[in-house]
Amino acid sequence: MKYLSLIASSALIIYLVLLILIYVNQRKLLYLPTENNYLDDPIKFKYKEFFLEVDKSIKLRSWLIEKDLKKYKTLLFFHGNAGNLFNRSYKLNKFNELDLNVLIISWRSFSGNSGEPTESNLYSDAITAVKWLNKKGVKSENIVLYGESLGTGVAVEIGQGNKFNSIILESPYTSMEKAAKIYYPYLPIKFLLKDKYNSEKKIKNIKTPILIMHGKKDQIIPFYMGKKLFDNANNPKFFLQIDDDDHMLTFNDSLLLEIKNFINKY
Repeated sequence: MKYLSLIASSALIIYLVLLILIYVNQRKLLYLPTENNYLDDPIKFKYKEFFLEVDKSIKLRSWLIEKDLKKYKTLLFFHGNAGNLFNRSYKLNKFNELDLNVLIISWRSFSGNSGEPTESNLYSDAITAVKWLNKKGVKSENIVLYGESLGTGVAVEIGQGNKFNSIILESPYTSMEKAAKIYYPYLPIKFLLKDKYNSEKKIKNIKTPILIMHGKKDQIIPFYMGKKLFDNANNPKFFLQIDDDDHMLTFNDSLLLEIKNFINKY
């Protein structure tokens, strides 16, 4: 009996230590700025690189593909939790084929930036990008918010109650809590998690047209999460199910046409 008690006590101590380690290091598990997804293609577009100033100590490496800020809509791209701007070149190459301006920013600690990535900090970074475009003469109603994976939570957050042209979500999650439970079902995620990104709740506050795209074979964020967000969204809303795609969608001509038609519709 004493032996069983000792085992139980040891197991409890190990579990508590694990909880502490997960709590302390959770942002290192969520934000992966140095990971290379090897999806970058040779750049086929002209762009201006600049550093978006959030405050005196935080400046974000950003790329602007400028066709005509007054004539065309501007797509504001919020990338996912891993990699740098070059890892999105294959998508930017396709966007460059459209009559569209594109601004992509990199989060704090990504692409050589300083600062710490947190939920509130990413929201601040995104809002700064919107204000920068506004100062350039781009009205919010001519901005298309584009969120990729982690970036979908940012797009949903700042899209609430604002009059953007439209919102596109690629491989979105319902909330970070529910996504984390898939990987750590044995942990009390609700009490440990710092960055919650509760898109499932917030998406109900979005009044602008929304397009949700999700691969049926997504092994990182389950397909049903994208469908759940779509069910919670207000009209006008559109859902693009891609049967053979995984988490990072294949940016072929067919997908580009769907995006083009959605953007042109509004």
